[in-house]
Amino acid sequence: MSELRKDPIIGRWVIIAPERGIQSLTIETKKNEIKDKDSCPFCKENEKKTPREIFSIKSSTSNNWNVRVIPNRFPALRVEGTLDRQGSGLYDKLNGIGAHEIIIETPDHESDIIDKNLNHIKDIFITYKRRILDLKNDHRIKYVMVFKNHKIDNGTSVNHSHSQLIATPVIPKRVSEELKGAKKYYDYKERCIFCDIIYQELKENKRIVAEEENFIAIEPFAARFPFETWIIPKNHSSNFENCLDENLHHLAILFKAVMKKLNKALKNPAYHYLIHSSPLGMENIEHYHWHIEIIPKLQNVAGFEWGTGFYINPTSPEDAAKYLKELKI
Repeated sequence: MSELRKDPIIGRWVIIAPERGIQSLTIETKKNEIKDKDSCPFCKENEKKTPREIFSIKSSTSNNWNVRVIPNRFPALRVEGTLDRQGSGLYDKLNGIGAHEIIIETPDHESDIIDKNLNHIKDIFITYKRRILDLKNDHRIKYVMVFKNHKIDNGTSVNHSHSQLIATPVIPKRVSEELKGAKKYYDYKERCIFCDIIYQELKENKRIVAEEENFIAIEPFAARFPFETWIIPKNHSSNFENCLDENLHHLAILFKAVMKKLNKALKNPAYHYLIHSSPLGMENIEHYHWHIEIIPKLQNVAGFEWGTGFYINPTSPEDAAKYLKELKI
């Protein structure tokens, strides 16, 4: 079983997952076997090649599924077991309790998320929402992270379009830092910093990529990476899972437009996207605002960045926003 270990210096939790280590040693030899749809376990009619389905959304026009959720065959964390918090001198650890799920975004091997129609993309976001709501019932779980690694060689072993969900029994350090910074701002100004960011971006109109009725896409002022893009709900909302289904349709519209712009501008790049939301049990808090971070993989994080936490971004957010905003799709 995997376990979580706490760094005693900076308080960051690390997952030690030996089973995934064994998998990663053999992943390169397996890649060629899972590039075609006949052997791909995520394709329709290959459902028996995967662990038992957790959740699915069926097509409204056929008996096929649109989106399907399964457990990760090599999970970083597992639902089974107890936390068993332990201390060994100054070190703290607990069992690797949580969840690790695969969201298969389409039954079609060759298509990507942005190739799908808006209702299908909405179904993907609804799936994320339903899985988070279900995992909320497990009181051992404190946080759920939804993310996608697209064309990232060391991030995925199956080329079929999919995203992932990892639920953890602790709040990740990056999220804790966001919460702490947002709370400090709120305590001083009695306003949500994300709401103030939206207000200023709308006023200045320098870093806006696109807008929809309920959402805005921006290049963040202190972007860490070239063309890093955030999608934020315009109205205050701290928990992604509380987003109304009808609003997820508006999210699908903006998400597809932004991804098409990034694909056209950057020649279909590798990318990560992730959803940052309030921890489970922290409902409707006034100081935090859920958002999606889209990070094209255009450069490697080098020694300086790893050693200092400083990121060197060669493209200004203003230039990136202007280019994307004016780009016709």
